[in-house]
Amino acid sequence: MSAAPPRSPSHPPSPPILPSLTDAYRAGQLDEFFDRTPDDLRAALTEPRELDRAALVAAIRAYHADLGLPDGTAKKADAASKMLAAQLDLLAHPDSKVVVAGQQAGLLGGPAYSIHKAADAILLSRELSSEEKPVLPVFWIASQDHDAEEVAATSLLDFSEREFRPRLELPQGIPVGRIAWQDEWTAQLLELLSEFDAPDIHKAAVRAHLDFAFEGHTYADVFARLIFRLLGEHGLIVLDPLHPALARLMAPALARELAQPLTGPERIETAAEQLQARGYAPQLRRPPGATNLFLEGEDGQRTLLRVDGLRMDGPHFEADGRHYSHTDLLALLDADPSRLTPAAGLRPIIQDALLPTAAFVVGPGELAYAAELRGVYELHNLSQPIYWPRLSVTWLEPNVARLLGRFGVTAAQFQRDPEGSLGRALAREQQAAALGEERLNTLKAQFKALTNELAALDPTLKSSVQRTEKRTLTRLERHRIQAYAALARAENDKTGQLTRLKKHLLPAGHPQEREMNFLTYLLKHGDVPLKLLLAQQAGARVELEIP
Repeated sequence: MSAAPPRSPSHPPSPPILPSLTDAYRAGQLDEFFDRTPDDLRAALTEPRELDRAALVAAIRAYHADLGLPDGTAKKADAASKMLAAQLDLLAHPDSKVVVAGQQAGLLGGPAYSIHKAADAILLSRELSSEEKPVLPVFWIASQDHDAEEVAATSLLDFSEREFRPRLELPQGIPVGRIAWQDEWTAQLLELLSEFDAPDIHKAAVRAHLDFAFEGHTYADVFARLIFRLLGEHGLIVLDPLHPALARLMAPALARELAQPLTGPERIETAAEQLQARGYAPQLRRPPGATNLFLEGEDGQRTLLRVDGLRMDGPHFEADGRHYSHTDLLALLDADPSRLTPAAGLRPIIQDALLPTAAFVVGPGELAYAAELRGVYELHNLSQPIYWPRLSVTWLEPNVARLLGRFGVTAAQFQRDPEGSLGRALAREQQAAALGEERLNTLKAQFKALTNELAALDPTLKSSVQRTEKRTLTRLERHRIQAYAALARAENDKTGQLTRLKKHLLPAGHPQEREMNFLTYLLKHGDVPLKLLLAQQAGARVELEIP
């Protein structure tokens, strides 16, 4: 009896492609991490929330007065100030809700997506608000953040396609809401404006915005005044959590956290492990002993608070080499609640303890953080808000739109693979058959036929031929990618089109809205981009052509 031919080695099936966290959240596939999805938004508006809205409105009014915003009740008040006064009256309504967006206080407003987030809060509020249940947009300025490197610089691009990357020398380790605005910074930025190639009429309008902003006392104030100047007349309420009146309202939630300083971090770690088991990389980790709180020292430095042991009188803490009892920190919290501030694992909870939040406008990174915070919300007897994946906009100036149209490439395709997308377009233009899909498909068909023919003669050869096919096609694809890049570089050497598109769509190597300052578009095109932005659908992902 002849031996049976050996079986071809079996290959395990490829694992299913994991959807992005945002897609999985939208589809309701992450129930263990989120209470609800955007589909539950209307229901969230009907949930009662016990909150002293009168105290909240009074605190926001006190902040706005110290920020120097004009009194909206005055006879000669401008449109933005009148709108703000009306919005705060609506916030006092017992059934009011808010849509919150937030961002660090970036230079000149920071990257464009800061403005996109704020606009999205306005757009979503418009959709949801009614006379019976008013919904207001709030912009939470991350003034407590102490990472100066993230907010000290920005990028702009003028009509001559000159790149401007102003950078300010900020003190390290200090909350940006404590950093006093300097006259030399004003002079440095106004000099940039004078050199920027753009129509004088638009430069004058932006100069007026900046003159208003630069009246702020702190780095965060300047950011807040600029955001208000651009979007206040559309109903946006700016909020700085470092303001004494607002910090006082947050003190009870901070005291709750101090009472169980390790419980929240432990719940975050548990969620991180569950996320990892689902195939997602957790964005937030809490090492042993770390709390969800920062302490601002006498020297202004913001330091993570760590648990230094549990004793009869409660937990003891350490920050920057100094030791504190639970009683010490409660006394500090009573004396100046702005010195105790939340870390990333607590910040949204403090926000939603203060505000009647229905929805929180988030980017992918913020949503990844939120996936680990359900247990912390429960610790504070709060429900998670609806997380609203933010409006995403890529701006296409006329010259950029023409170039993309010529190559038949979208901005998203270019941003994902600049050399490859341009090279494929050039290959189609030049009818480079060796790089075409038709040639590759022909080769695949020939391999398939060869595999079948050889397997008919000797079944043991099938897996060997298939491995040869896979290696050959992988190498050919690598060579195709190299050829596409070579085509793109050659075209760039002649016309500079690749470099040009990168300046507009991938400034400093980052997707446009994560790097380019929104003032770039106001300087060159006036208020048209802002009008276009506020005409979008909330939460849309769009490439907007500027006429």
